Amino acid sequence: MNPAPDHTALKEIARQVRLDIVEMLHRAGSGHLGGSLSATDILVALFFGEMRAKAGDPCWIDRDRFILSKGHGAPAYYAILARLGYFPREELKTLRRFGSILQGHPDSGCTPGVEIPTGSLGQGLSIANGLALATRLNGGAGRVYVLLGDGEVQEGQIWEAAMTAAHYRLDNLTAVLDRNRLQIDGHTAEVMSIEPIADKWKAFGWHTLEVDGHDIGQLLAAFQTCRGVKGRPSMIIAHTVKGKGVSIFEGKAKYHGVAPNPEEYQQALRELGAL
Repeated sequence: MNPAPDHTALKEIARQVRLDIVEMLHRAGSGHLGGSLSATDILVALFFGEMRAKAGDPCWIDRDRFILSKGHGAPAYYAILARLGYFPREELKTLRRFGSILQGHPDSGCTPGVEIPTGSLGQGLSIANGLALATRLNGGAGRVYVLLGDGEVQEGQIWEAAMTAAHYRLDNLTAVLDRNRLQIDGHTAEVMSIEPIADKWKAFGWHTLEVDGHDIGQLLAAFQTCRGVKGRPSMIIAHTVKGKGVSIFEGKAKYHGVAPNPEEYQQALRELGAL
């Protein structure tokens, strides 16, 4: 595990990451805004306070591995990888450009630090299962983390993977659900209700916790708890706000997959402390 900065330092990193996200999408003119902002605190707590990895040695055999199953949240992922030193921060300006190392969804073939290409929703947990099984069979020390979207868990493959992880007692696997309650078509409760979501994961044999997904302390404590769980995988349900950090984006499905216009961009800069 990385030496953990204090919570104030992590909150400042999250603010800067949100600023990067807004700037990247405004420059690109496209991308997924709401889900990137909702997942920011989760990813900051994970990468800066929990995971063991080396930017200078991305293939380190005992590293912890991360799968962004909700691949459209790539802007947050890229901003964090850049701050960790996997590639120069100047590359963030090239998001979604032809030939850029930063495509609209993560691609391990062109982005340093990305483990697996993702974007087809529902597949990331199955991939994480395979990595967790392989790590155990190889006697590795690393853990596997996967971030899911709550619209994504409407996919049947997620529940097949959930059964598989419990069956093989993958206690080196931790999943996090970005529970922002919105997807591209509206509220998850209206599109396809997933409740009672915590009870479902428990019934599938997972150690299940619920936290405030914007509280760094709760997130770090949950990750530590999951490290100590034996004989079953862990699920952290992180309750979040879509578009978190900028009032005009918060809790609105229309900002799922659009870039901020010039007026929205200026307001975002003000609220994120850039002006």
